[in-house]
Amino acid sequence: MARVGIISLGCPKNLVDAEEILGEVQKAGHKIETDIECADVLIVNTCGFIKSAKEESIDSILDAVRYKTNGACRSVIVTGCLAQRYGKDLAAEIPEIDAVLGLGKTGDVTRAIAETLAGNKIIDVGEPSAWWLESRNRVLSTAPWTAYLRVADGCDNRCTYCAIPSIRGGFRSRPANVILEEAKALADLGVRELNLVAQDVTRYGCDDEERYTLPDLLEELAGIDGLRWIRLLYCYPTRITDELIEVIASNDKICKYLDVPLQHCSDAILKAMGRRGSKAEYIDMLGKVRAICPDIAIRTTFIVGFPGETEAMFKELLDFVRDTRFDRLGAFVFSPEDGTSAANLPNKVHHRTARKRCRVLMELQESISLERNTSFVGSRMEILVEHVDGKHAIGRSYRDAPDIDGIVRIKDCTASPGQFITVEIIDAEHHDLIGKHLHDHVGTQMRLNTKAFSMCAKVIGDAEVQTSSV
Repeated sequence: MARVGIISLGCPKNLVDAEEILGEVQKAGHKIETDIECADVLIVNTCGFIKSAKEESIDSILDAVRYKTNGACRSVIVTGCLAQRYGKDLAAEIPEIDAVLGLGKTGDVTRAIAETLAGNKIIDVGEPSAWWLESRNRVLSTAPWTAYLRVADGCDNRCTYCAIPSIRGGFRSRPANVILEEAKALADLGVRELNLVAQDVTRYGCDDEERYTLPDLLEELAGIDGLRWIRLLYCYPTRITDELIEVIASNDKICKYLDVPLQHCSDAILKAMGRRGSKAEYIDMLGKVRAICPDIAIRTTFIVGFPGETEAMFKELLDFVRDTRFDRLGAFVFSPEDGTSAANLPNKVHHRTARKRCRVLMELQESISLERNTSFVGSRMEILVEHVDGKHAIGRSYRDAPDIDGIVRIKDCTASPGQFITVEIIDAEHHDLIGKHLHDHVGTQMRLNTKAFSMCAKVIGDAEVQTSSV
């Protein structure tokens, strides 16, 4: 039995990969080690999406190999998107790495542990496999009441700036029965909030059916006892159908929340990005969503400094954001990525100019966010409590996805973590709300099946981990 620690970087989709790796580690009888200095084996689950993510991944690998000198570590295994993208180069540049496993090689992790501890080196990077489609083991690293649920992997959108299709392969939906089986198992463990993830959740089912079947899947997920919130992350704007909007609006378990990265509004930039849809279509879609579901919280992301973006185009983006008034917004400076056609486009925007544009956009969004938050003062909201310190607590509303959105700070709170309570909003800040617990309104206590899982250790972030075997 080896003591195995993991460092996981990147997005929630990568986090699910890490949880499946931990599931295989635990299934093989190894101990999940939370103290990195004490681990015999360190697994670095990398991100390789943009330059800053790649740099963070390299730094984490270098930190891990130092423990071969300063700690108990005898093996460093690198997995994830950076391993898939630059596997042989990584092994050559950092010879202290003992194994490099590409995407879809989760089932080979335990073999890699055994072989590297025996002194062998492994480089196993090929085409991304679909091993995860039938995955049955996960060690959850999130709080016990929330989990990410992968519905698909890969991408066929082929945006000119994005390397994900070359890293993760083409779009592949998980079978609905496998998703539902996993969701039921998570609900039995006490998970109340499911956050559905994929490179494009709205494309779900199109590789097996003649239409997008996400609305059907949502209806079936909503029928699972114990689940309270079902949230959609990573929706493509031109695939938000009337049927999908109606399902979100009509089902109480589906959060009135839409994460829809638009990336830009200028038709010229959208075309250069390889994005489908136009500014007019985006305006029509957003108007329809808000007409059918007035309470919906809409989150988006934009890329600034894309090659060819003029001051007039950036002003158009500012006007679009000012008029549309998104609840949540993230902005990123364009990052030229190896192997993408956008990296070779002319009329590049100076990095200093792009950073300034990003700052200006986020300052505008701060004022909009404050306005949107202020509109909730005096209202009552259902809040999921996550942290309690004396009589004060921190929670999230339906408008707040884990880790990326704001929080609700709750005064005079007597609830426990994992409990849903009613809160009166008494103040607002740029990103967060402040509320008071209404004690006359009794919340719903999280249902925990203590026989179905054991709290194992603190592995990723600040959350405990639990075993989920379907």
